[in-house]
Amino acid sequence: MTDDRNDRGGIENDTRIITVGNGAGESLSDRMGAWLERLTWRTPIHDRRLDGQHPVKLVAVPADPLPGEEDLGEALLEGWMFAGGEHHALETLDLAAPAVGPAFAEYLHGFAWLRDLAAVGDRTRTQPLAEALTARWLAAHGERVSDPAWRPATVARRLAMWAFHSPLLLSSTDLVFRSRVLNGIARAARHLDRTADKASPGAERVAAWAGVTIAGLLIPGTDARVAIGEAGLARALASGLSADGGVVSRSPAALLDLLATIGMLRAACEARGLPLPEAVTEALSRATPALLGTTMGDGGLSSWQGGLPIDAQAVNDVLLASGAHGRPLRQPRDWGYQRLANGAAVLVVDAAPPPMARVAEGGCASTLAFEFSDGTERLIVNCGGAGVTGARLSPAMMTGLRSSAAHSTLVVADTNSTAILPDGTLGRGVREVELTRQESELGSRIEARHDGYARRHGYQHQRTLLLLSDGRELRGEDALLAVPGARSRRPDAMTPFVLRFHLGAGVEAVATADNQAAMLRTASGNFWHFRSRGERLTIEESVWVDGWGRMFPTQQIVINGLAPPGGINVNWVMKRAR
Repeated sequence: MTDDRNDRGGIENDTRIITVGNGAGESLSDRMGAWLERLTWRTPIHDRRLDGQHPVKLVAVPADPLPGEEDLGEALLEGWMFAGGEHHALETLDLAAPAVGPAFAEYLHGFAWLRDLAAVGDRTRTQPLAEALTARWLAAHGERVSDPAWRPATVARRLAMWAFHSPLLLSSTDLVFRSRVLNGIARAARHLDRTADKASPGAERVAAWAGVTIAGLLIPGTDARVAIGEAGLARALASGLSADGGVVSRSPAALLDLLATIGMLRAACEARGLPLPEAVTEALSRATPALLGTTMGDGGLSSWQGGLPIDAQAVNDVLLASGAHGRPLRQPRDWGYQRLANGAAVLVVDAAPPPMARVAEGGCASTLAFEFSDGTERLIVNCGGAGVTGARLSPAMMTGLRSSAAHSTLVVADTNSTAILPDGTLGRGVREVELTRQESELGSRIEARHDGYARRHGYQHQRTLLLLSDGRELRGEDALLAVPGARSRRPDAMTPFVLRFHLGAGVEAVATADNQAAMLRTASGNFWHFRSRGERLTIEESVWVDGWGRMFPTQQIVINGLAPPGGINVNWVMKRAR
């Protein structure tokens, strides 16, 4: 990864308006069509479509370019599966209908656990478990197509895992089991032929079409499928990535997953002595800077749109596997994550509307929130993890993690800047963000405003952030600006608002006696001073979801206030003490 701190090359002093993307929303007919499509999976007709001859062997066995986690592999050997902040005993896990969260389900049905078993390295220990668990899965799902085990992207990942880790599965002396695995690979490929374009736009559809291509490369006699897969992959990348390389769901974790898919495809191409398709290479050159633009000072991802703060090692593993290289994108447009990096400090700001409903599973009302790190220590974060946390959380908690209050931003009257509807989709709210960015000898400055509260409360939220050139001071102003012509209110009406600054894990805060400031102490012993002007400051409890989907108790700085009809502004500053 290339360090971009103190490098202002390519940053323009300009003003721009960023609006919700056109055509990305999901109509009622789209949603009904997707529902009917999943229903057809359960019919005998679809089952017959998946029948046919299966190969006796694969053309090639690519090496998995991504390393597994040996600790997770050892846990599997001890009878436990860990994923998405959950753990379940293999002995009692109901593979036919597991009561698990989405991340655990993907790990189970996508067979990423084979990678972790392979990391153990002792095939005499791992092969029997791989065979036994795969046999159980085949008995539950091999001949019965259902959601979520047969979602296109999940099928593609499973096909790749079975092929790349076939030494764990196809070395069996049980010829019937070997035949069932190879038949499972063939059935997965036929399913993808028919469903890849039905996957959600973005990382999921790219994964599905990559699966078609990988199947064509590795299954004998299916070279024609390669051309079809590459054409579909080019379409999926064109619709799934913005011009500046961001994925349409606006989730850095999803963009990392897309790059991991490219890494798997690269390995399959290399196993056949072929280059990556040109469309994939071009997309990789755009997506890499966009991804790096959302990393913090520790090299890991920041938490946006339901994703996790995936650590630097995992990010670098994916970059290496995909062959990616580039510098962090600091001034995007559609991707929306503005990056300020001075001294040892990195600031990432969400300066765009949320994604549209069709591409926003786990989408969050996070506009104008930010994350801030000093070196490898994260000071200000978002709670994160709403799209992947485990089934142990209540629906109310999952919705709460997606709310504006779960992000380091301003909240008006305890409402979200973009509505989160009962069915989990995003509703009305932020439609437009106006952004001005300036670079000078003093430092890097961003001023942005959004209209998410304009209709309901008659205000625009404007946030100004100035990161000084040495990175040791961050100055901020949050203002509620009265919208001309907004619905009339009594001259004496006051609207409550709350400013929240969620603190990173290991950061301890103590408020001063005058409730105007707080002293922050990091895990390494560094001190930062936070001070606001005018409004009351308190320290409250918060939570943070780590890169494994585990939830930890943390703290947050909270500033409460009342805004008059004419608006209000709150100034604050964070300064490193030593």
